[in-house]
Amino acid sequence: MAVQFSPVQRAVAAGVASAGLLITAFALGVGQGSAAPASASDAAGTTAVTAATGTARITVTGTGKVSGVPNQLSLSMGVQTSAGSVATALRQANAAARSVAAVLRRSGVASADIQTSGLSIYPNYSSSSGVPSGYQVSEELTIILRRLSVAGSQISAAARAGGNATTVDGVSLNLSDTSTLLAAAREKAVADAKAKATAYAHALGRPLGPVVTMSETPPAQPYPPLPFAAAPNGSRAPSSVPVHPGTQQLSVTVTVVFALA
Repeated sequence: MAVQFSPVQRAVAAGVASAGLLITAFALGVGQGSAAPASASDAAGTTAVTAATGTARITVTGTGKVSGVPNQLSLSMGVQTSAGSVATALRQANAAARSVAAVLRRSGVASADIQTSGLSIYPNYSSSSGVPSGYQVSEELTIILRRLSVAGSQISAAARAGGNATTVDGVSLNLSDTSTLLAAAREKAVADAKAKATAYAHALGRPLGPVVTMSETPPAQPYPPLPFAAAPNGSRAPSSVPVHPGTQQLSVTVTVVFALA
């Protein structure tokens, strides 16, 4: 027996059928990784999982750290003189700076590793009259000592050459070549990122796919210069300044985006 439907009944039936098709399509999309965008991160904020239309991805950061022994010393050494006139103070400073540079060259420091880095001339006032009582001149040299085994003796010899005018503003111990250490740190950083991504993919029940993008955060300077005080007036510098290179740590951080298969 034929069943007759009114226009209103036919419209309701068509709406129900359309809704069923939409629900089925949405369920298939979720199963294929095309769900609405979502994200998650770990406690340190280093991991994010996103599910965008068509492709799910996971973003992680990895860190690699290595240590090396510094093999060179950078030194800021200078001279400071005072006299009743600018000409006299400058002449005395020039003579002291030449003596410091000459002693360093004789001790094996290359001329290319001795660089003038500062010069200042300013008046001294002993009262509120506004009339200078004298003038002070400071000259600075930046010196690179590439043999740490004799660096202490070189510093002491230079300090004796400059006499009581000698000043030292800072010392820093550095690695002259970090390429090998940075390569090792990068390998560790990538391995760390991959291990994190693998763990998160496993927790999500998805195979880890290929790398989509990777970027590296520029490494920071390991240590600031260390303060180094000049010998007090009237005292002789020690026979050899002790130099302890210790170790220096280099760190590399990478951000990697993986696809989820």
